[in-house]
Amino acid sequence: MRAIPSIWLWLRRASAALRGDRRGIAAVEFAIIAPMMLVLFFGTVEFSSGIAVDRKVTLVARTLSDLTSQSALQAVTDTYLQNVFTASIAILTPYAASPTKATLSEIYVDSNGVAKIQWSKAATIASGDTHATLAVSTRSAGDTVTSSVPAALLVPKTYLIFSEVSYLYKPSIGYVMGKAGITLSDVAYTRPRQFTCVSYGNAPASSCPTL
Repeated sequence: MRAIPSIWLWLRRASAALRGDRRGIAAVEFAIIAPMMLVLFFGTVEFSSGIAVDRKVTLVARTLSDLTSQSALQAVTDTYLQNVFTASIAILTPYAASPTKATLSEIYVDSNGVAKIQWSKAATIASGDTHATLAVSTRSAGDTVTSSVPAALLVPKTYLIFSEVSYLYKPSIGYVMGKAGITLSDVAYTRPRQFTCVSYGNAPASSCPTL
């Protein structure tokens, strides 16, 4: 019978000793906090990179339309447009340019305020390429794009150079964002600087309607 009180007394003393022993508490706290810290760290890295790429996509869209609108040629050629699209590679550095898809189009706003595509050309950049590859645009001459143009730019009998850029951003870690990535995109509008309009190919200056 004396053994039971002795055991109980030992358990009470052991419990009191454990409650007062704070050795290893820092390790336990670190084990609890570390996963949250890692999530915050990787999340910050991924979102920061995504924001940086999104900014570069905006710069690419503005550059494509700006370079085309400043063309010293009345009619741009495939070679000229390929060089313009290739500028995207330098702008996106140090990020890979391979997921980039871009389109350049010229829009004419007629006397009724209706905006239509005059010509359109697209390009893609494959992994490892140092030059853009021209492709068939999803837009065709004659397509009505009035709803896509800001109301302030729908000035009758004027032209616009319209650029569209999309970029598939894939995070290097994929811990916070999905590994499949997200598509970043932007557009830009500029008016021709040197001529009334910028034709494509062998189209003569008279191919620019003014009605």
